[in-house]
Amino acid sequence: MPRGDGRLSHDLLPGEKGPQDACGVIGVWAPGEEVAKLAYFGLYALQHRGQEAAGIAVSNGRQITVYKDMGLVAQVFDESSLSTLRGHIAVGHSRYSTTGESTWENAQPTLGPTAWGTVALGHNGNLTNSDRLREKVVAHEAAQRADGLRHGASELERGNTTDTVLITSLLGADPSARLEQTAVEVLRQLEGAFSLVFMDEHTLYAARDRHGVRPLVLGRLDRGWVVASETAALDILGASVVRDVEPGELVAVDADGLRTTRFAEPEPKGCVFEYVYLARPDSRIAGTVVHSARVEMGASLAREHPVEADLVIPVPESGTPAAIGYARESGIPYAQGLVKNSYVGRTFIAPSQTLRQLGIRLKLNPLREVIAGKRLVVVDDSIVRGNTQRALVRMLREAGAAEVHVRISSAPVTWPCFYGIDFASRAELIATGLGVHEICASVGADSLGYLSREAMVAASGRPADELCSACFTGEYPITPPRSVHLGMPTVAQGEFSFDADGVGTGSPGGAADALARP
Repeated sequence: MPRGDGRLSHDLLPGEKGPQDACGVIGVWAPGEEVAKLAYFGLYALQHRGQEAAGIAVSNGRQITVYKDMGLVAQVFDESSLSTLRGHIAVGHSRYSTTGESTWENAQPTLGPTAWGTVALGHNGNLTNSDRLREKVVAHEAAQRADGLRHGASELERGNTTDTVLITSLLGADPSARLEQTAVEVLRQLEGAFSLVFMDEHTLYAARDRHGVRPLVLGRLDRGWVVASETAALDILGASVVRDVEPGELVAVDADGLRTTRFAEPEPKGCVFEYVYLARPDSRIAGTVVHSARVEMGASLAREHPVEADLVIPVPESGTPAAIGYARESGIPYAQGLVKNSYVGRTFIAPSQTLRQLGIRLKLNPLREVIAGKRLVVVDDSIVRGNTQRALVRMLREAGAAEVHVRISSAPVTWPCFYGIDFASRAELIATGLGVHEICASVGADSLGYLSREAMVAASGRPADELCSACFTGEYPITPPRSVHLGMPTVAQGEFSFDADGVGTGSPGGAADALARP
């Protein structure tokens, strides 16, 4: 099936790879309900978190059946496929590949044998100790094969390259312990970010790393329970929100009810980029409505970086709430100046030089009657390489905009993420090599203003020490993988240049404030 996109709004140009979304997970325990369809609609609500592959596993109490494929949720499943998934427990996953290639073998949920049956698992996040875990799994499988206890190829040997298959393998490694007992021990071995849903034939489980980097919420159905990456999925299913799954907590649901186990002491470090971009605006994270946080980010942006202009327009859809906040706070009228085609995914057809702007025009088109002759404030959530902003500014000027003032509702992204967002490498991030003044010149804007990190964090409603903002600061709450090199090419202090695409390279510098175009 065709591959979905999954890129952020500013990564629209053919061949450009920017920060990718995290994955979406859902788990349902509901005897007497069509759990496969509940999982399907839950994944539909989480489609924004992963658009490369989707899968659902269902248990009827005797066996687990899984159906998964490449593509969007609506492409993978239909009435026929869902009708084959009968049972009372389901786990589902929509994937964007932050580890492992985008192949069918890496689609989730993954399946693995245990001493007492089968485990099916879906994972949102990234482990940072995958290398050590892989060595442990490979050694265990080799020992089993030598003892005659393993026959046939394992998931690793069949080509699964994700950290998810490592967790699944470890859960089945103890030949004597039941899954719940094994899970507590395995979860203590995992480092990094993980929000998990998994099940055996009788019990649904959910777990969240001790830092709670990725969201995971617990909800109540009329005749059961549901866990999901975001509250928006619970809303779609008509489930009431009970609470967040706590950092370091394992939740189990079966015929005896719901029980919890603390496998690690919580050290909350929720991802601030969930509030900036990743989560749906109608979701709640740690009690904060994401839309409200983004509106406040826009209002703070207006206070920090005012400008005389005629209209405030968003880069849809990610910039819309912040643009609303900017307009309200500044008193400048809000308008829809760009129309988004919601049905465009990634294109592998390279445009000619003549059609070099085709990539962005496929997804965004200016309303000339609205913007012609106007001084515009254009609000977006972030800048990665700057290529799309450059094309967007050029397109707005060609449509008749008198001035284009770019406002970004987050701080400059200067470091990669190792916890479930696939940002570009540090050397590729435009804000790493250039200051705001140079970035403004590079994208061709009349002025550029980033929201301060303090205001961004404040809008989330959470204390700064309970958030991970490593992609903005380089201060990682969890040690990055040992194989990672975070360095930059060495350049003379103060030197910078533009390549053929206008992307700057050079030494970091510049304060995050609005600067006039030179």
